[in-house]
Amino acid sequence: MTDLPADLAATLAAVVDTGTMDAAARRLHITPSAVSQRIRALEERLGRVLLVRSKPARATADGERVVRLARQYALLSHDVLQELGEGESRAAVSLSLAVNADSLSTWFVAALSRVAALHDVVFDLHRDDQDFTAELLASGRVVAAVTSRADPVAGCRVRPLGAMRYRAVATPTRARELERLGAEHARVVDYDRRDELQTRWLRERGVDPASPPRSFVPGSHAFADAVRGGLGWGMLPDLQTGTDLADGSLVLLPGSPVDVPLYWQQWNLTSSLLDAVADAVAETASRALRITPR
Repeated sequence: MTDLPADLAATLAAVVDTGTMDAAARRLHITPSAVSQRIRALEERLGRVLLVRSKPARATADGERVVRLARQYALLSHDVLQELGEGESRAAVSLSLAVNADSLSTWFVAALSRVAALHDVVFDLHRDDQDFTAELLASGRVVAAVTSRADPVAGCRVRPLGAMRYRAVATPTRARELERLGAEHARVVDYDRRDELQTRWLRERGVDPASPPRSFVPGSHAFADAVRGGLGWGMLPDLQTGTDLADGSLVLLPGSPVDVPLYWQQWNLTSSLLDAVADAVAETASRALRITPR
């Protein structure tokens, strides 16, 4: 029976996390040659390729399973050492989490700060659209995610967080342009080419989403600044527009708000640290997001 040594699995995870063997060597305090030898030994032991040696390096489908095991072992090892009173003598455990940009720029970091004040932990955050963060969880790249997906990823459990409310807003000048030219010709801002919020608003008004001139501004703060700066109209969360609407620098456009339900998904394993993160995320979200009916 083939065993799977924890140090070899952790080395593979380090390469995937950092993107190169040199960077993994610095994290693990060993030589790049030793990293390469460990990866080769692990692949020979399991009889399959685990790492695509590209730039950045990435795990194969089989490699993702090993990386997932390495992350689970690190979590459980941390919990056991804490129970034994040995946690302070060890390096902080690193948790890889996925989160959507708007949550990251508004309420999410406050939840992590609460955890970091009580636990010896650091975070490796992966930012993506809420419709795609679950894919990072399924691949094993992260241990938990804020996602719009309500049905659980295989091997995970789900916790509802609430809904982030978005409204169409624009500067007064752009609002007058939209009224004068119509939504077909008024300039619009998208986060990226996967951003469906503005497209949804246009379709509800019978407008071909391909018609308006568009700017693409990736980054939650940059996107909001682009709308405030008059690059076009856009859908912004209420958490980012309170002051702007109050002082008149932004105005609401016609139409109903859009509520995007968010969920916390995490690996279905018993970990006091991961549960502490989940509790902090849920409590912080309860104050920042809208309550969604069950």
